[in-house]
Amino acid sequence: MKLPLPLFALLLATVAGTGCGIKKETHQKALNEISALQQQLDDARRQDEERAKRLADLEASLESTRSERDSESAEARAAREKGEQLAKEMQATVGELEELRRQREASAKRLAAFRKLQERFRALVDTGKLEVGFRNGQMVLKLPSGILFASAAADLSKGGEAALAEVLSVLEEFKDRRFVIAGHTDNEPIKTKKFPNNWYLSTARALSVLEFMVDAGFASQNLGAAGYGEFDPVAPNDTPENKQLNRRIEIILVPDLSELPNLAAEPN
Repeated sequence: MKLPLPLFALLLATVAGTGCGIKKETHQKALNEISALQQQLDDARRQDEERAKRLADLEASLESTRSERDSESAEARAAREKGEQLAKEMQATVGELEELRRQREASAKRLAAFRKLQERFRALVDTGKLEVGFRNGQMVLKLPSGILFASAAADLSKGGEAALAEVLSVLEEFKDRRFVIAGHTDNEPIKTKKFPNNWYLSTARALSVLEFMVDAGFASQNLGAAGYGEFDPVAPNDTPENKQLNRRIEIILVPDLSELPNLAAEPN
């Protein structure tokens, strides 16, 4: 081990003094100083080790503090993100509830209108001249073609005009609504100069009803006509009774846009 310079000098002096007759007291004094210096060196070394240990402890504590802080930041960030997600989900749920409430109110409104119409049309319904119901989510008034038209004809009969006039007198209060008049036939083929097939016949019958409604004061821009021929039956065409059910005119009340679900808000 390499000794510090003062300690090494004292050691040389001690050795030299021993060989040259230096007094015993001087030699002892040198030894005492060596011992004191050695003690100081040991103390300094111990203090240095203690400081190194304290420094290591401080560094470990600092690293632990940093880790805890980073962990707390991650937890706080996760909690914030979870809170934001919950807020979004809650907002979406509130929106869905509002939409469901609006649809329920619209359904209740349509049901009330249906019941009102059904009550107003009670006499015609009871005599079989009219049927009131819902089809494909729309309110439909169904009139048998046999009441309105002669066989293979598209011009309203006198009895048909009278029956249709009764229906329109009730629909007066719904004049601001839009209507589609749909003509339907059974599957018996028709082929005449005027009507090459059932599409022509069903469409011509729908147009006759539309024109009657215009003459009765219904706005042209609120009316439309369509012919479905035999391709939209309400019963199998396997009996005369079922075929009679399929030969019909439907006056369809088109829903307001406000009554329809908000399709623009639906996710892709």
